[in-house]
Amino acid sequence: MTLILRILLLNLLWVSSLQAAWNPLKQKTDEVSGARHATMLAVEKFKAVPELAIFFEQADGYAVFPNVAKGGFGVGGAVGKGQVFQQGLLVGSTSLKQLSIGFQLGGQAFSEIIFFKSASDTERFMEGNFEFGAQASAVLIKQGVSVDSAYSDGTAVFTIAKGGLMYEASVGGQKFSFVPIGPVEVEVLD
Repeated sequence: MTLILRILLLNLLWVSSLQAAWNPLKQKTDEVSGARHATMLAVEKFKAVPELAIFFEQADGYAVFPNVAKGGFGVGGAVGKGQVFQQGLLVGSTSLKQLSIGFQLGGQAFSEIIFFKSASDTERFMEGNFEFGAQASAVLIKQGVSVDSAYSDGTAVFTIAKGGLMYEASVGGQKFSFVPIGPVEVEVLD
């Protein structure tokens, strides 16, 4: 009888230790905090570009994609996840998808930021089915090169290359989704 009680007690301890080891809520929290950290690092990189200061000061909001991966061989695509800020508060998460057709070969990674000029521009993005047509273009920020860009249809887009090499003469637009999560006050990294 004591042997059976010992086995039951050991099983109970073993099962409870397994339960304590896995916590899906903590895993989700860790993923969210990792995504916020990557986003804030990307924001700091964009804020380090003096020519973008006016956009940060005057824009109603912005969407930041810390890691966008793009690749293609004939047909190409890009994907990325980011976060949306309005009036300095985190208001949601977003994802970017792009499909392009034409001559393209290679892959690259970059960070992207989209500034929204007015509250109505930010709201239009947050409706969840926002997209840029094939004619939209982003300004690639290079060290020591001046940034000359203006808003086009209420948005201004900038990218910072992270690495890779891609040749392309293709046509394709970016499509975005939005999921509200805020507003949440987020600390700026030092």
